[in-house]
Amino acid sequence: MRTENTEADALDRADMARLAAGHDPALNDLMERHATPVFHFLCRMLGNEEDASDLAQETFVRVFRARESFRTSERFSTWLYTIAANLARNQFRWRARHPNISLEAETDSTGDSLSTTLPSSKPNPSEAAHASERAAAVRAAVKALPDEMREAIVLCEWEELSMVEAATVAGTTPKAIESRLYRARQTLRERLKGWL
Repeated sequence: MRTENTEADALDRADMARLAAGHDPALNDLMERHATPVFHFLCRMLGNEEDASDLAQETFVRVFRARESFRTSERFSTWLYTIAANLARNQFRWRARHPNISLEAETDSTGDSLSTTLPSSKPNPSEAAHASERAAAVRAAVKALPDEMREAIVLCEWEELSMVEAATVAGTTPKAIESRLYRARQTLRERLKGWL
């Protein structure tokens, strides 16, 4: 997997160099590789597909605008997730100032909203129902975490970033990420003990 990451990093750096040199179609190559993971990251952070879609697009607008400031010594994916995480934090602040109830919110009875982004392995109906309930419980438990703890869980568990990369994205130290991750796991264990 590390070899794949090295090859992907090299492709990303080459595309960013082309983009900075004025070859705008290089952005399409970056989007082709990273748009879906960024969208999923934002879905998990925000719990709302519409907001995630808007912010995923805005993330790539920011990549384009800041193309000349990208340092080839850093990983593009870390830089990209930092931009997306900052946009998500801005969205959290905006939501705090403008509270409302979304009509697109996930319903308790069906759990339709975010479940469509999860891959299906076609289990039998009983297993599917149990898995769906468990996934909804996990999503609800993660969504209920404080923003910093949710960010640490999403970055380290779902996006599989290292503590150092997650710290870079979150704008904090690896020790702080480790602490947030520990507290988040403890909280989730307590909230999900009926499912474990």
